[in-house]
Amino acid sequence: MHVDARRIWLATRWRLVALAIAVALAACSTPRAATDGTAPPTTPAGEAAPAASGTATPPASPQPGTTASATASATTTPPGQPVVLVGAGDIASCGSSGDEATADLLDGIAGTVFTAGDNAYDRGTAAEFADCYGPTWGRQRDRTLPVPGNHDYATAGAAGYFGYFGAAAGEPAEGWYATDLGAWRIYALNSDCWAIGGCEAASAQERWLREDLESNPRACVLAIWHHPRFSSGEHGSDPMTSALWQALDDAGAEIIVNGHDHDYERFGPQDVSGTADPGGIVEYVVGSGGRSHYAFGTPIANSLVRDSTAFGAIRFDLDAGGWASTFVPVAGATFTDSASGTCH
Repeated sequence: MHVDARRIWLATRWRLVALAIAVALAACSTPRAATDGTAPPTTPAGEAAPAASGTATPPASPQPGTTASATASATTTPPGQPVVLVGAGDIASCGSSGDEATADLLDGIAGTVFTAGDNAYDRGTAAEFADCYGPTWGRQRDRTLPVPGNHDYATAGAAGYFGYFGAAAGEPAEGWYATDLGAWRIYALNSDCWAIGGCEAASAQERWLREDLESNPRACVLAIWHHPRFSSGEHGSDPMTSALWQALDDAGAEIIVNGHDHDYERFGPQDVSGTADPGGIVEYVVGSGGRSHYAFGTPIANSLVRDSTAFGAIRFDLDAGGWASTFVPVAGATFTDSASGTCH
């Protein structure tokens, strides 16, 4: 009985040793679990670990008198998705609530914001930018592509405008710049021609525009400035920007956005003389930012849609091959409009 008991004891001991070894080997070959109970992510050999997710840091503003390769948007756009550009002109007045309503629209629309001039009424002073524009559209300043208007130049040198927007507005002696937004090239131009040495052919701005169009060719191009080449509104059509239109048309641009007349108007594609052209430029007048409304006169050729009742903003969804536009009215307004097209 003594010998049998010893054999049983030895057999049991070796079984325990074997079990301990097996447990140790299993522990060495199993990855450590994450603290939340899930397995840790792995990174394939030769590849960097994925970056943390979250909102992208807004890029720096374009440098004065130069171009920029990044957008002013504060959020990233998933690959293959259209980028959003939204805005209007003729915007902020401490004597109107329209800009407060359009600013509320912008709060709910992601993407890049633009202005089409006459940003702060009545004279574009530093105080008007701080007290009237700042509390409304100024909430979007870090993602805004600004353009000056004649009311901004009511203060000498548009000092209030350039002081408020800083480098994002371009060089103060010029007020024009370009940036890339997705696959699109966006031009912010200055139609206050008298203040910048003219806008005619061979002017400094027109030469810069043609040079940038040549050195930065894009299938899709959109330009923004204040005074419309064509308008059925109170101020009417202004030919002083014809050379800028022609330069863009020569490069196959798709869209021009203006303000100045306090209304909304969309034109069919046309050339610089106002002749309908399927390969021409589609012009929008979007002076609906909040200041006031103007009445229309007799509609001019190629005017497709008009409204002088609703404050609102135009939203462009821009992708690599085309565009779609939607006029977004403020709360309580019923007018809207939509259109789309392909890049030339």
